[in-house]
Amino acid sequence: MKIFYLQMLLCLLFLAGSCENDESSANDNTVAAGESFLNVAYASNSSAQKLDIYLPEGDGPFPVVVLIHGGAFKMGDKSMETSNAAFLVSKGYAAACINYRLSGEAIFPAQIQDCKAAVRFLKANSSQYKLNPEKVASWGSSAGGNLSALLGTTAGAEELEGAEPGNSSFSSAVVASVAWFGPMNFSTMDAEAAALGFSLNTNAASSPESQLMGAAIPTIPEQVQKANPASYISAGDAAFFIQAGDADRNIPYTQSSNFYQALLPVLGENAVSYELLAGAGHGGSQFSSASNLGKVIAFFDKHLK
Repeated sequence: MKIFYLQMLLCLLFLAGSCENDESSANDNTVAAGESFLNVAYASNSSAQKLDIYLPEGDGPFPVVVLIHGGAFKMGDKSMETSNAAFLVSKGYAAACINYRLSGEAIFPAQIQDCKAAVRFLKANSSQYKLNPEKVASWGSSAGGNLSALLGTTAGAEELEGAEPGNSSFSSAVVASVAWFGPMNFSTMDAEAAALGFSLNTNAASSPESQLMGAAIPTIPEQVQKANPASYISAGDAAFFIQAGDADRNIPYTQSSNFYQALLPVLGENAVSYELLAGAGHGGSQFSSASNLGKVIAFFDKHLK
């Protein structure tokens, strides 16, 4: 387990890239173009419920991508997504980097409820921030990949909207979702890892996934499936671009490929794509390379422009 947490720390450092941890730095030259709106509260249940909005130059309205950070559901911050925000802004997209309640503060489904609240807030305030409320997408990696995928499949899931959903007249649906190397089906992660030749301990009460769910994964199978984006797949779901690395030893890449296989017969090849990056681990330069980011923007251009 010490090795696992060291891997997660190294992953966090990678995802943060050259971004500063101080939120005040989010308005520096790492994101340059139009206006920025920092630490905007999208809900009032927790101090964690804040987001940063970055706009391209121009009058808009702009398509907007909600960026969801990773960190095993227990660590991380919206500043980790500043580099992806800068990339999106350079391509004419608005970017909204969000914080959400971590598992130390609240267990599932608080995290996806926060993501949905952020989407509804952006739609409700689209005129103020020069956003196109009909063109909202999501992009997340690792834990953020799970949450991005949940946004893409759970538009009609009432229990995931929150007990007191703000801006409830607006839908939390997204048009497109990018999911990078996310955990999808917690109940099968250990077996999938073993099949790929390495070991995990997801089923332990101390694992990040068990901490997220509030109990050891094997003891609450029905609740665990509520955190599985595949549980909600329907014909009206978002388009998906899914990527994972075949050398990932934190999350079995089959978590992503199995999710893709579940989506494909429902949404079709035009709306769903999956790529396994040879030699890539849990993040790394193969994901953040210019050529790979070009694939991400091509996906968003197809579905948002």
